[in-house]
Amino acid sequence: MQTISLQAARRTALAAQGFADARPAAPPTRRHLAKVLSRVQLLQLDSVNVAVRAHYMPVFSRLGAYDQALVDDAAWADTARRPRMLVESWAHEASLLPVEDWPLLRSGAKRDGWWRNYTRVVETVPGLIDDVLAIVKEHGPIGAGAIEKVLEAEVAGRGPGAWWERSVVKKACEYLFGLGRLSTGTRRSFERLYDLTERVVPPAILSRQMSAEEGARGLIDRSARALGVATETDLRDYYRLGPDVARQAVAELVEAGTLEPVQVRDWRGIAYRHTAARTPRAVTGRALLCPFDPLIWERARTERLFGFRYRIEIYVPEPKRLYGYYVFPFLLDGSLVARVDLKSDRAAGVLRVQGSFAEEGADVPRVAAELAAELAHMAEWLGLAGVAVGPRGDLAGPLARAVR
Repeated sequence: MQTISLQAARRTALAAQGFADARPAAPPTRRHLAKVLSRVQLLQLDSVNVAVRAHYMPVFSRLGAYDQALVDDAAWADTARRPRMLVESWAHEASLLPVEDWPLLRSGAKRDGWWRNYTRVVETVPGLIDDVLAIVKEHGPIGAGAIEKVLEAEVAGRGPGAWWERSVVKKACEYLFGLGRLSTGTRRSFERLYDLTERVVPPAILSRQMSAEEGARGLIDRSARALGVATETDLRDYYRLGPDVARQAVAELVEAGTLEPVQVRDWRGIAYRHTAARTPRAVTGRALLCPFDPLIWERARTERLFGFRYRIEIYVPEPKRLYGYYVFPFLLDGSLVARVDLKSDRAAGVLRVQGSFAEEGADVPRVAAELAAELAHMAEWLGLAGVAVGPRGDLAGPLARAVR
């Protein structure tokens, strides 16, 4: 078994995620988006919008400024001329992923999600599932609130305390979404508008059947392509597979020659490198990473790869936060060298740096200069007039001077 250095593992992981690719000189196109997706495999969705929606930021981190309509059209605009590229499903979490991967998610390889807890709830209302499906068929794409209003009109006269007042409709929609019977037809102000899956996923893809074992191999293969080199736990986490299913798929892919067992120095246990992975001699460039970027979303792996301890502090009471509410690590030449707590202040027209912190041993003048340039680039992309640096953090002074 080959032993590789931690530095080589890091460069392999960065290349797999697309950070060894140069940003395009011309405005990015759908072809550039497809290349990013071939690296990361999926984009996580999240409702937090303090700086920018989570699914837009990983594309910016890899391509630089681009038109967010590229992602919107790929995910939620379906025309004969430009067919849908992405579909929503529970993958890592709620995610956008290539529509071709839909059969992998529906193969039975993944464990049932939290939405299974709604089974008993929806079963307490006879006919609810059929009613919701019928309304979506007639009116879709449609939001859960609009479905409630249609149902309310249909059962008017039953009296107060009817079931729709207890958000059962929303739970029924999420239950059907989890089962794959409903999908997201489009979004309006980020509200999910449900549609029948057969009107979202092309028939040739929807009809493709595969076993759970085949699906697991496909998902682990994509995990390994996205991660480059990873432990079995890392591979399992990318699509949130169960341990037994993941271990079997890893073993089968090793036997098939798709994965190669390796030992990474300073890592416990065996790691696996995808045979398509490459290890560049160096990784240069810079990027701000949102908390849901696939390079860093698995916090234990981030610490193992970069020596960078990172936690999202949204749910931590403000007095107990170490770094801030919505913190972006800063990647520079293959290392995580700083972190900034960011907020898009639309009223003032600025990207606010509410806290900025350098990692131990960082070249502070260079980090401040590169970070200031990347923050200015991000602000321009978001349509903001500039960057405002607050006083919190040991990097605040140098960064404020670099921004000025």
